[in-house]
Amino acid sequence: MSSNQQWQQRREAAVAPGVGNALPVYIARAKNAELWDVEGKRYIDFASGIAVLNTGHNHPKVIAAVQAQLEKFTHPCFQVTPYGSYVELAEKLNALVPIQAPTQTFFMNSGAEAVENAIKVARIATGRSAVIAFRGGFHGRTLLGMALTGKVQPYKKGYGPFPAEIYHVPYPAAYLGISDDDALAALDGIFAADVAASDVAAIIIEPVQGEGGFYAASTAFLQALRARCDEHGIVLIADEIQSGFCRTGKTFAIEHSGVEPDIVTMAKSLAGGFPLSAVTGKAHLMQKALPGGLGGTYAGSPIGIAAALAVLDLIEEAQLNARACQQSEHVVNYLQRLAEQWDCIGEIRHCGAMIAMELVEAGEASRPAKQLTQALVQEAGRQGLVLLSCGVRANVIRFLIPLTAEQEIVTEGLNLLSSCLTMVHNPRLAK
Repeated sequence: MSSNQQWQQRREAAVAPGVGNALPVYIARAKNAELWDVEGKRYIDFASGIAVLNTGHNHPKVIAAVQAQLEKFTHPCFQVTPYGSYVELAEKLNALVPIQAPTQTFFMNSGAEAVENAIKVARIATGRSAVIAFRGGFHGRTLLGMALTGKVQPYKKGYGPFPAEIYHVPYPAAYLGISDDDALAALDGIFAADVAASDVAAIIIEPVQGEGGFYAASTAFLQALRARCDEHGIVLIADEIQSGFCRTGKTFAIEHSGVEPDIVTMAKSLAGGFPLSAVTGKAHLMQKALPGGLGGTYAGSPIGIAAALAVLDLIEEAQLNARACQQSEHVVNYLQRLAEQWDCIGEIRHCGAMIAMELVEAGEASRPAKQLTQALVQEAGRQGLVLLSCGVRANVIRFLIPLTAEQEIVTEGLNLLSSCLTMVHNPRLAK
């Protein structure tokens, strides 16, 4: 049996270093919220493959759907000889998104592809070219995805030049001192100084930022954004790639606000661990793209679609939105108790089970504890807990626990987190 160290040595020789790894452990098998590496060590998974596994590792219903599809066919290519499951999933997503107008859907492979194609639709539908995104936002690692992403390190430095006519607005984040009014004033400033609103095809926003640090846009801000898009004929794109499919206690995070987007991008937990993304939008926009302008050889894989149909069934059967709310209450209560003991925990914030813990020095919001955050992720790995960091200041621990995780497993993981904090930081007396 190969060890983690042996695999890591082979990885360093064979795999490009630009593909990072959070932990140098190599997984042999997984079940729901648990992982086992090649040496037999068990880990509790608080990462879900970066928000891909809301239904957990190897959910029996998802695996059964994929196995059944494998016995039928794997790849006829929808653009050559189509298949009914593609249409069925499109119908279900058309009914599921929070858009009242008639909608249409197409499928791609990754979140970055979904974002790029949503921009393509917005541009061809409006005849405009400019796009506005948000600082701290993450929209992928393709050239257009990086241009839209509002974070230089590690995503953008050295990879330019990027596509033109992309503009960035501050994302409202009270903990960072950025109000809704600040962000809206910056948007209006772009219209005044950089690009006419009449030349903007789309505004793309994560209702809850993922890589940016799990800051959630307020209802008032999203309503104001919707109003400006309506005023100027701009397409509003909700990037739900990380926040979608019940992570926030709603099927899509933007549902918390009651604001209707024009287009929704989806990926990650859509297909329970299989590569699939989707773009769903108002039909009058989607119909502007001519045949051949959208799609891809592997886009809409029948394997991924079979998995996604099973995931959509599980939303109801397993009551995933309710489970997200229950998990949120349990985890947030535990983290708040930790925050009473540790002055390095500056803020606990959450939207459903999309939960963040921002780490700072001596309780001061202006002093991000980046090194402590990195040390905590590594110590957690040593103790058998998989954690992810994020944030514009690289000082946020994000919790993306499978929504199907048993509560005792979640509690075990939280106890490990507490132990890890003890190892990497000095506690202060509890309040």
